[in-house]
Amino acid sequence: MKTTVVIPNYNGKDFLKNCLESATKSTVKASFIVVDNGSADGSAEWLTENYPQVRLIAFPENRGFCAAVNAGIGAADTPYVFLLNNDTTMKPDCIERLEAAMEQDDGIFSVGAKMLCMKKPELVDGVGDLYSALGWAYAIGKGKSGDRYQEQRDVFSNCAGAALYRKALLQRTGLFDEAHFAYLEDVDIGYRARIAGYRNIVEPAAVVYHAGSGSSGSRYNAFKITHSSRNNVYLIYKNMPFLQVILNLPFLLAGFAVKLLFFTAKGFGGIYARGLAEGGRLCFSECGKKRKVRFRWKNLKNYGKIQVELWRNMFNLYF
Repeated sequence: MKTTVVIPNYNGKDFLKNCLESATKSTVKASFIVVDNGSADGSAEWLTENYPQVRLIAFPENRGFCAAVNAGIGAADTPYVFLLNNDTTMKPDCIERLEAAMEQDDGIFSVGAKMLCMKKPELVDGVGDLYSALGWAYAIGKGKSGDRYQEQRDVFSNCAGAALYRKALLQRTGLFDEAHFAYLEDVDIGYRARIAGYRNIVEPAAVVYHAGSGSSGSRYNAFKITHSSRNNVYLIYKNMPFLQVILNLPFLLAGFAVKLLFFTAKGFGGIYARGLAEGGRLCFSECGKKRKVRFRWKNLKNYGKIQVELWRNMFNLYF
């Protein structure tokens, strides 16, 4: 057995049945861990009664996505860990195909699945992420035809809603940063892996269907906007050396200004601005300063590659 499937859950009992029903039909053997974030909907009790073979880690309160998956990763005793959102189902050969892709290169940090929209399975929910000098993260292919994405490719990072990680490399880069709580934590961990010289790839033959916003609600809501804007500021501070921040500052300011106008038009301008302010405070907190990635000369070449990618991705909007 090579893979442990880790499913974080918060009040997702209605999703868990379909998720586990599909995951336990995998063509390769895997172990399963559900980490419950203090759900009040009976998720933990339902799981114990219906899936006794699944290990349950139950928190007394909601500690966030990062704490949940970190607990699952820590409890896993396999070389690979497949992080899977509770509002997903997957094809039976998904894990098998992810494992095969991972084994192509020891330097692969993560392999993402092709995530399709559950309600419109002909459309893509995401096939990996790109990140740009504007401070924007893009879900590749979102809303486009799934037929367009058939080839393996390198990506900036993978969506942790359906991605296989190499546990040995997670132990080198550090696990998910719990200061994020939720949102952009997968871009952050992918960024750290890239700084260290590892690869993130997508395997489109591994297919997962995603309902979307299973725990937080609609696409735009106060919780998501606050945490996304906050974490984006923190992501930049944490992973970019000072000179790289200065180099990208004109683009970053432009990107934040456009986002502010966008969310203002949708009635969330104040929430977005408060999120940015919270991000600034996090950066200069003891926690933020402690977790900043320290610049090392041995990674200079990797920083150069990342910078070229950040510039290129400002214009790489048609993917």
